[in-house]
Amino acid sequence: MLRTELEWLNRGARARSTKQKAHIQRIENLQEQRGPVRDRTVQLDSVASRLGKTTLEVEGLAGGYPGHECFHDFSYIFLKGDRIGIVGPNGCGKTTLMKILAGTIMPLRGTRTAGVTLKIGYYTQEIASDPSAGVAYMDPNKKVLDYIRDTAEYVRTPEGSVSASVMLDRFLFPPVVQQQLIKSLSGGEKKRLYLLRVLMEEPNFLILDEPANDLDIRTMEVLEDYLDRFEGIVVTVSHDRYFLDRCVRRMFAFEENHTLRQYEGGYSDYAAVKQAEEEEKQRAEREKEKKKQQKAEEVTKKPVREQKLRFSYLEQREYNTIEEDIQTLEETIEQLEKDMDAAATDFVRLRELSEKKEQSEALLEQKMERWVYLSDLAERIEAQKNS
Repeated sequence: MLRTELEWLNRGARARSTKQKAHIQRIENLQEQRGPVRDRTVQLDSVASRLGKTTLEVEGLAGGYPGHECFHDFSYIFLKGDRIGIVGPNGCGKTTLMKILAGTIMPLRGTRTAGVTLKIGYYTQEIASDPSAGVAYMDPNKKVLDYIRDTAEYVRTPEGSVSASVMLDRFLFPPVVQQQLIKSLSGGEKKRLYLLRVLMEEPNFLILDEPANDLDIRTMEVLEDYLDRFEGIVVTVSHDRYFLDRCVRRMFAFEENHTLRQYEGGYSDYAAVKQAEEEEKQRAEREKEKKKQQKAEEVTKKPVREQKLRFSYLEQREYNTIEEDIQTLEETIEQLEKDMDAAATDFVRLRELSEKKEQSEALLEQKMERWVYLSDLAERIEAQKNS
């Protein structure tokens, strides 16, 4: 939010002075903010199982269901230290690929060869109360401590063996909560507990399917730190570009032809390549159109007028109203902040207001980025008129 606000200010808005003052005040408030004071922190540090020379190799994989292939012809040899991120639109087959890599389902075609020392830890999106669900099964009538003890009574760490109870306490499950039934936990607490169980299994090949969806910020921070020290292989599906930039060094993206394409680097590197390709595609299309116009000119002997930049009808409408939309969102956020102060002792109401505030801030950032684009286009249109 601070980055977007600074970009807005540096470019210079065509807003009224009162709006400009509000933006400056907002920037100052953001710069003065500090992180929340925490009386406890999430901690986790365990030792991964030894990984042999042969890890996991897949060749010619195709996934989906009979009559519909989500992807095909995927081949890769996973190497020690690999940090792989997988991206693609919803429904493209990312989770199917994760399940095939984990060995929980069979591919439509292709082979999966796993080394004898391979020990997979699979963090999946769904947590089920049905025993037939397999790795994601969580008995709602089991105590929190017993659920972790089923995996390991003790876990190896660099500081020595640590009991399941101590690990739970480090993961923000104090002794009183450890004796509660799982069904009394919130959705986020269940995801955190499930993550702890996966990591306590001492895997050397971690598969994380959308870990950022339901984990709180503190748990995500400890997961990122854990991955920094993790000596095994990590494969993660995520829509969180910041998590991918932080934790992965190679990307696989689902392309339109149902294949997976490899990109080096994190999400930002992948996005830069895609943007460059799109710009090159647009340039080629412009060149093609230009040649087409030149050919038509040669035939008709009529000059072709230079195509000028202009707003589309919808862009013009958006440009005319976007600053009012931004002001409305800022007023909404300001009111939500006041409501949060008033509801400081009402946890349920406070949580509801906090979620609305996060949604409004996310929408405000989108609007601000859109304003930057439209303003830039307006400046180029004006410059073209004056040339």
